[in-house]
Amino acid sequence: MSDPKLDKPDELAGTEQPFVQHLVELRDRMIKAVIAIGVAAAFLAFFPGPGALYDMLAAPLVETLPKGATLIATNVISPFVVPIKILFMAAFMIALPVVLYQVWAFVAPGLYSHEKKLVMPLVVSSTLLFFIGVAFCYFIVFGQVFQFIQSFAPKSITAAPDIEEYLNFVLGMFLAFGLAFEVPIAVILLVRMGVLSVAQLREYRGYFWVIAAVGTALVTPPDAGSMLMLLGVVGGLYEVGIVAAQLFVKHTKPVDEPEADATRS
Repeated sequence: MSDPKLDKPDELAGTEQPFVQHLVELRDRMIKAVIAIGVAAAFLAFFPGPGALYDMLAAPLVETLPKGATLIATNVISPFVVPIKILFMAAFMIALPVVLYQVWAFVAPGLYSHEKKLVMPLVVSSTLLFFIGVAFCYFIVFGQVFQFIQSFAPKSITAAPDIEEYLNFVLGMFLAFGLAFEVPIAVILLVRMGVLSVAQLREYRGYFWVIAAVGTALVTPPDAGSMLMLLGVVGGLYEVGIVAAQLFVKHTKPVDEPEADATRS
């Protein structure tokens, strides 16, 4: 007697393509992604312009500097290079939905239906969470951090940060908070791949808080306020990830996959 699972037709049957055709499609997808970034960069070059973009990025710091103090450029080409870097960074973020769609369109034909249900929601949600993390850092954290730093500056010193050093600091903070907001996605993937169960995530909650405290202390400035804010966000998102993992895994299982006992202790 034949096994119904073995007799079930393969969803991907007939979708195989020659290797060269895959390379051609990959090239076309990359070109479209680069064009999207280029269009966004061209638009930003005219409005608001590279200089205005840097002014927007520097605004949280400038507001906390002593009256009359400004950022300085210690490198001859920094006034040109740094705003251009900001321009392309902003263009990439604006074009990111198009870039991710091209990636999705390239890999989707090789995925089963239950894998498509898993990948696309994760791509969209991880992108949104990263943007939220960057916005949280810019609008909330920077003001607290820069005020704390300026409060320790002696009155005999006039603060004049270098524009390139400030850019490196900002990018590092954006990356730290953007990745911190990806905690729910990491939790979902750990449960979906069977590395950990929901019950184990709850059991290891204390260890996570210790690791998160050490991590936030390393990536944030020596400011208790910003460290506690990041730690609170990461911890809260961990709890959200546990709940989301339970719901997400339930709705992304293939039809013939046995139910995993995710809540088993």
